[in-house]
Amino acid sequence: MSTLDDNIAKLSGFLGRFRETGIQNRIGGQDVVGSGGVFQAHSPVDKSLICDVAHGTAVDIDRAANAASDAFADWRDMPALERKKILIRVAEGIEARAEEIALCECWDTGQALKFMSKAALRGAENFRYFADQVVQARDGQHLQSPTLMNVTMRKPIGPVGVITPWNTPFMLSTWKIAPALAAGCTVVHKPAEASPLTARLLVEIAEEAGLPAGVLNTVNGFGEGAGKALCEHPKIKAIAFVGESATGSLITKQGADTLKRNHLELGGKNPVIVFEDADLERALDAVIFMIYSINGERCTSSSRLLVQDTIREEFEAKLVARVNNIRVGHPLDPKTEIGPLVTEEHFNKVTSYFEIAKEDGATVAAGGEVVGDEGYFVRPTLFTNANNGMRIAQEEIFGPVLTSIPFNTEEEALSMANDTDYGLTGYLWTNDLTRALRFTDRLEAGMIWVNSENVRHLPTPFGGVKASGIGRDGGDWSFEFYMEQKHIGFATGQHKITKLGAL
Repeated sequence: MSTLDDNIAKLSGFLGRFRETGIQNRIGGQDVVGSGGVFQAHSPVDKSLICDVAHGTAVDIDRAANAASDAFADWRDMPALERKKILIRVAEGIEARAEEIALCECWDTGQALKFMSKAALRGAENFRYFADQVVQARDGQHLQSPTLMNVTMRKPIGPVGVITPWNTPFMLSTWKIAPALAAGCTVVHKPAEASPLTARLLVEIAEEAGLPAGVLNTVNGFGEGAGKALCEHPKIKAIAFVGESATGSLITKQGADTLKRNHLELGGKNPVIVFEDADLERALDAVIFMIYSINGERCTSSSRLLVQDTIREEFEAKLVARVNNIRVGHPLDPKTEIGPLVTEEHFNKVTSYFEIAKEDGATVAAGGEVVGDEGYFVRPTLFTNANNGMRIAQEEIFGPVLTSIPFNTEEEALSMANDTDYGLTGYLWTNDLTRALRFTDRLEAGMIWVNSENVRHLPTPFGGVKASGIGRDGGDWSFEFYMEQKHIGFATGQHKITKLGAL
């Protein structure tokens, strides 16, 4: 039996229970059918039915929000060391079921096992990191003034909503849920309707680790129903969202009447800028990795290559050769580098840009075609002879599609890099230190890597500017979102108080 056959056999065992019972909502520690009936989850590999999924609506969100509200006080007041132990046990549970999580996620989303096996373990790392921060998470400051001893502290904001996307859904859900729980908040999680499997696994793991009923609730459903109700619910104090920018705008509007605090991690059209003095072999590796890994379905992908014209021809020639060698195939095959796109809708969106590029006058230098007639497979694609005004250079395609654009001067590169509605990440390749300092200071992006691909360090802030989002994740920035600051001033003497109305 091949490794692929072995993985398929393991997956079949993991999916057996879901085929029999479907995926239910999990509210207050109980399985709950969807008030809207069910919808069906299909695999992008072969379009086959995975299972039925509970279709949650506003009724289910209300029940989950009440469960989270009822559980909040006890979870908030549980001693920090006890909460820490539970979160560590969650991390251990994730590690124990990492293979199950990875295989299910590959089948659910089309992501290659090459990357998903690591994503599952990164979820455990997220829980371990924030578990280690629990004890000091609520600490504040002592701020002395002439008449007062000022003390600050942080308190969890209350029940929160977490809305996660279909690309690497397990890892991204832990990224949001782990700090929320560590802060002392309770959670209502609405996973993307296209990828419900691993959200169910996470709530199971959490409850098996000792997380009290109602602290983490999962409601499946669609944005216009369950998502909207979550954003509008008065008992939900904040919304953490990962997804596209248009949806982020809707979430802001939906939460306005209840004055929701929002953290929005949105889209990107991220530039990777390669100067002639860069280590070109390392730059080539990074350019390829940051657009073609994870099927190109990642917000931090470097989807615009700005390459200095003196090296453009040679760099693009090497790029074409490498792109044509990328292995497209079954996501459970360890050799596969790109699997199918997640849904038919997304497949149609990505492939529409093959014609848009030609209409704009760009060249399809590699890819630009569908693979096979089963599932949602496309060839990794490279557009050349492009300019920054083209749709392929301005719109977030969110697939394994790279647009190469030449530049001549540093000022021209900076202008093009900033000429977009987005500002999530940027990648700069140069061995000129002063140029790197100048360029990164003026580049409009929330995160920038110099001579590196995206290497995430959990204590650092993650987030974008412009249409790429509001707020920051990571380290203490996560706690700032999930907690309220409280100030108390203690008089240190009898300072003069202005008298009003005294005779």
